[in-house]
Amino acid sequence: MIALAHEAASGAADWRERLTRLQDRHLDTASRLVESDNLLNTLNDQLNARFANLHQLLASLDLMGSAPVEVIELVSGLGELLSAHLLSARFNAIGHESVVLDAREVLRVKPTPLMVAVDWETSQANLEHFRREHPARRYVITGFICRRVDGRISTLGRNGSDYSASIFGRLFGADEVHIWTNVDGLLSADPSAVPQAVLLDHLSYREAFELAYYGARVLHPQTLAPALEADIPVRIRNTFNPDCPGTRIDSAGNPEPPVKGISGIGGMALVNIEGAGMIGVPGTAERVFSALHRADVSVAMISQGSSEHSICAVVPASVASTAVSVLEDAFERELRHGQIQRIALHADIRVLAIVGEGMAGTPGVAARLFNALGRAGINVRAIAQGASERNISVAINEVDAERALKAIHAGFYLSEQTLSVGLIGPGNVGRALLAQLEATRERLKREANLDLRLRGIASSRRMLLSDTHLNIDDPAKTLTEQGQALDLEVLAKFIDDDHLPHAVLIDCTASDAIAEHYPNWLARGLHVITPNKHAGSGPIARFRKIRAQLEKSSARWRYEATVGAGLPIVQTLRDLIDTGDKVLRIEGIFSGTLAYLFNRYEPGMSFAELVSEARSAGYTEPDPRDDLSGMDVVRKLVILAREMGLELELDDVSVESLCPERLEGASVDESLARLESIDTPMAKRLETARNQNQVLRYVASLDNEGRAEVSLKSLPDDHPFASLALTDNVVAFTTERYRDNPLIVQGPGAGPDVTAAGVFADLLRVAAHLGARL
Repeated sequence: MIALAHEAASGAADWRERLTRLQDRHLDTASRLVESDNLLNTLNDQLNARFANLHQLLASLDLMGSAPVEVIELVSGLGELLSAHLLSARFNAIGHESVVLDAREVLRVKPTPLMVAVDWETSQANLEHFRREHPARRYVITGFICRRVDGRISTLGRNGSDYSASIFGRLFGADEVHIWTNVDGLLSADPSAVPQAVLLDHLSYREAFELAYYGARVLHPQTLAPALEADIPVRIRNTFNPDCPGTRIDSAGNPEPPVKGISGIGGMALVNIEGAGMIGVPGTAERVFSALHRADVSVAMISQGSSEHSICAVVPASVASTAVSVLEDAFERELRHGQIQRIALHADIRVLAIVGEGMAGTPGVAARLFNALGRAGINVRAIAQGASERNISVAINEVDAERALKAIHAGFYLSEQTLSVGLIGPGNVGRALLAQLEATRERLKREANLDLRLRGIASSRRMLLSDTHLNIDDPAKTLTEQGQALDLEVLAKFIDDDHLPHAVLIDCTASDAIAEHYPNWLARGLHVITPNKHAGSGPIARFRKIRAQLEKSSARWRYEATVGAGLPIVQTLRDLIDTGDKVLRIEGIFSGTLAYLFNRYEPGMSFAELVSEARSAGYTEPDPRDDLSGMDVVRKLVILAREMGLELELDDVSVESLCPERLEGASVDESLARLESIDTPMAKRLETARNQNQVLRYVASLDNEGRAEVSLKSLPDDHPFASLALTDNVVAFTTERYRDNPLIVQGPGAGPDVTAAGVFADLLRVAAHLGARL
C-alpha cells in the first residue's frame, strides 16, 4: 500500500490496476473465510468502503504529485484495518462473537526523543468508553496504528504491532500477553550464526530488554515496557509450532543459567580519545558526551581505563566521521598543545554482549568470556560492564564477529563444545581412529558436553566433505563412490568453518608433502594433531617456521604419537624440562616394529618372512624399508632432540641401516621379495649374540651435547631392554633428578590401535584446552 501511494504520487499509469488487483485479493480471501451470505455481504461492504476511501486518497496524491508523511502514515495503517475485519469476520463465522477495535479510536500517544510515549489516562478512558458502546467477549484490535494526542493519525514505528499488544494488554488488564511470531521464542544466539542456539524458556524483563537491545530480532526493546510497568508476563510463541510453550518473560525470571544469551550490534565504529592531558582533569568525559549529544550521535558503549589516559566510545558507523569531527572541534586546544595525542577512528566494529541476571555475584563469568575469546584468537578492542553485572559487552573487529559469537556461545555451554574435525589419511591408523572416535562420541557428548564432529576425510587423491558428522565404516569405498578430487586448501577452508567455534586437522599420513602445509594451517588457527614424523624431524627451517606460527597463533600442534604411539614419551620429556630438570641422556628402543621383529626372531627363522608378517599385522610403516633403514627411529630421536632444544637434522644422527642399499630403488613389493638376501648375515649376528648370552636389540641414544646414534646392538640377556613384550617401546631418561635410577617409560609402541589411541588422546587434550570438561 505504501508502494501504491508513492506510485500514485509519481504519476504511474498502472496504480489503479494494481489497486484493483489488491482489492480483488482481499475479496477472494473474504469468500474463503466466510460462508454465510449475510456475514460475507457485511464483510465485503466493509472492505469495499475501505478501498473506495483508499482510491480517493490515491487519486488526490496523483493530482498533488507528492506524498506527505501524514498521508503515508494513514495509508500504512490500512492493512491492519483490512486484516482485522477479515479475522473478526472469521471468528463470527465459526460462532465466536468478536468486534473490530480500530486502535485509532482508543490509543493516544505523544512523540518523545527516545520513543513514542502512551497517554495512558486518555487511552484508558477511551477504551472504557468503547467497551461500553461495543461490549463483546473478544476484540480484534489493529496493531501498529494510533493517534497523537492532538488527534493526528500516526503509527508506533518499528515492531509497532508487538508494542500494540503490550499496550492493550496493560489497558485491558490482561493476565498474559502472547506475541506470535515465526520462531519458537527467544534463543540464546542468532541461529543463522550459531546453529546450536537453544530456546530460552524463561527470562526476566531486564534480560529480555538487554537481549532485544543487542539485536535479538524477535523482540523490540520498546515492546516490553507496558508489560513491565503492569507486571504482566509476556510469552513469545511460534505461529507455525503452536504446541511449543515458547519463552516466558516476567519479573522473576530464572537465575539459571547465569548467562542466558549472547547478542550483538553490527555496523559500528570505535572512537578513541587518548592523551596524558586527560589524567585527573575533571569534566573530560562530560565534554566528550556533550559534544556527541549536540551532534545527535548515539553512543552504544563506553569504556575508560582507571588511569584516565583514554576514553573510547562505540558509535554507529554511519555517524563515526561526524563523531570524530565534533570531538576534534571540542578538544582543538588540547590537541594543538599535545595534551591529547590523538582522536582515532576504528571502523568495522561489532559489539557483542552476554546477558543474564544470574551473572550478578557469580565469580568467573568474565573469565570464561575472555577465555573463550582468547582460545578462538579474538582480539578485544574495548570492554564494558555495568554495576548491575547483568551485561558484559565487548567491542571486536567485525571480521571476527561470527567466530567470536560461536566461541562465546560454546564457552558458556549453551551449545556443545564443538570441534570441526578433518582426517587426512584413512589407512590403518586412520581407520582405527575413526572406530575409536565413533565408539566414544556419544559418551563424550553426554558426559563432557564435547561434540567431535568429523566433517571431512581425505586420502592421497580424494576427499569427502559434509556439514553433518561423517560416520564411515569403509573410508576407501566411500571416498571412491562419493568423494571428490583432493584439494587441501578447500579441505582446510571447509574444516575451518565459521559455523563451528574450533577446527582440528588430523594428519595420519607419513607424507612430507602434507607436513609442508602445517605452517599455513596453524596460521589460520587450525589445530594440527598427527603421528606423522616429517614435520617434527624434517628440515630445521620448516620446523622453525611451524614453531614461529605457534607463537603467533592460538592453535595447538600435538604430536605425542610420533615417538611412542600411545606412550607418553614426548609429554614426559616436556614435563621434565618444564619442571626444571636437566636431561642428560635418552636411550631406548623406539621402534615397535623392530622390537617385534627381534623379540620374535629365533634361530632357523627367515628374517624376511618375519618382516612380511609384521607388515600384514600393521606393525610396520606402509613401506617397511622406513623401519629397516632405521630412519623411523632416527626421526623419533630428532623429534626428542628438538624437544630438548637441540637443532639436530637427520644427517646428524649416526645410523646403522638393516636394509641393503640395492633395495632402495625398488618398489615396496619388489623390496619385500628381495629382502631374503639379508637372512644369512642376520642369522650369523643372532648366533653370535646367543653364544654370548646376549640378545639383539635396535637401540637409539642421545645425549645433551647432541651426540645421537641408532644401531643394532647385542645386549646382555639381563639388560632392562632385553625382556620386552612383542611390540614394546622402552625409553630411559637419565636426568639430574634421575641420574642413578633412570626414569623408564615402557609399553606397546606399534600397531594401529595404540597409535590411534595416542592421536585420540592428543585430540582430547586440545579439546580440554578449548574448554571441554574432561
